[in-house]
Amino acid sequence: MSAATDRHTVTLVRHGQTDWSISGKHTGLSDIALTDLGRRQAAALGTMLDGAEFAMVVSSPLVRAHQTMELSGFGDAGADDNDLVEWDYGVYEGRRTADIRLEIPDWSVWTHPMLEGESVDEVGARADRVIDRLLDASGPSLVFGHGHMLRILATRWTGLPAINGRALGLSTATVSTLGWERENRVIRHWNEACHLRSMDPEL
Repeated sequence: MSAATDRHTVTLVRHGQTDWSISGKHTGLSDIALTDLGRRQAAALGTMLDGAEFAMVVSSPLVRAHQTMELSGFGDAGADDNDLVEWDYGVYEGRRTADIRLEIPDWSVWTHPMLEGESVDEVGARADRVIDRLLDASGPSLVFGHGHMLRILATRWTGLPAINGRALGLSTATVSTLGWERENRVIRHWNEACHLRSMDPEL
């Protein structure tokens, strides 16, 4: 890998609003489409990125991310990457944290096993594979994905354990940038929302 390739930035875009993000339901592998606002947010994200050029554009194949890529104007340049799908929440898919905590006090995706789903380290391993491909790109990259997956990807970019993704809040319809400080991989800026704000609750 060349020194120049080492220094390419990565722009992360979290998909726009969905009905489940409004209600706070954990949305892993369920294929939930964008709301009307979510579609308008995707177009606004394209305006935020207008003029930027990317050597690689990739997206989760799930419709909310793929649709955000298309509506933001990058569909023709983009490709799906199965490693970018959201965390498989197993039996907790479609449920809200507040409701789960009525049965399991203090429950969190970061602290409790995802029964019939993925561990945080398994999601981290997928993020590592994505990062390897991003580092091999011939220029800056653009990634469309999901809240927890992108938080873990950013954490693994910095070399920290995947569990540290819990320290990074990430709203729908946002842009973040990963880059470099000398030889160190860093988070350059985080969670910049488009002007069409939603009121999605924290998971």
